[in-house]
Amino acid sequence: MYLWRSLSETERKEVLGHRKRNSLPWHSPPHFQSGTTDRYLLTAACYEHRSHIGTSSDRLTAFEAALVGELRPIAWAVLPNHYHALILTRDILGVLGRIGRLHGRTSHAWNTEDRSRGRKVWSGAAETAMKSERHYWATVNYIHHNPVKHGHVTRWQDWPWSSAGQFLETEGRDEARRIWRGFPVGEYGDGWDTYVDPGDTEESQHA
Repeated sequence: MYLWRSLSETERKEVLGHRKRNSLPWHSPPHFQSGTTDRYLLTAACYEHRSHIGTSSDRLTAFEAALVGELRPIAWAVLPNHYHALILTRDILGVLGRIGRLHGRTSHAWNTEDRSRGRKVWSGAAETAMKSERHYWATVNYIHHNPVKHGHVTRWQDWPWSSAGQFLETEGRDEARRIWRGFPVGEYGDGWDTYVDPGDTEESQHA
């Protein structure tokens, strides 16, 4: 299992420095449009929450680039065994289809690399429509706070594989602090990341 906290301080600085020099683009400013249903939180986890994404920093980086390239999300965080992305779309079924194909490609590649042919890599992907401005901003906070929640880092900006650093630079620390305090995460997301769907066996979608 890959653990960010197992890296030395020098190694962490090298990864963060590389990120700063070659950061993924901030595709869309996070502004909620009242009355729309075109913003969704997309969440997916590795099967049985095993850390297939996080076997190395290179794999995390490559998967993040593929995910961002596919979805062009507003905000995102990629962790060793799951990811979250806040997206803008009017075709959520089409997005889920593309994510299924991305999961299929990465499963094949990682199973080849790990010499684990036939291994199930992904569980299902789920979407949640944003219901209000409060829901939207709480989701932004939840995504950026996720690596802290799971104990990988103590500050948002210390996790390289998310949009948190760019969010802080774009919005400014004072505005980010106001958003954090105004739209608290609370118990957002509690329980989902310990659940494994016993009926989730469609290898064609997640193989």
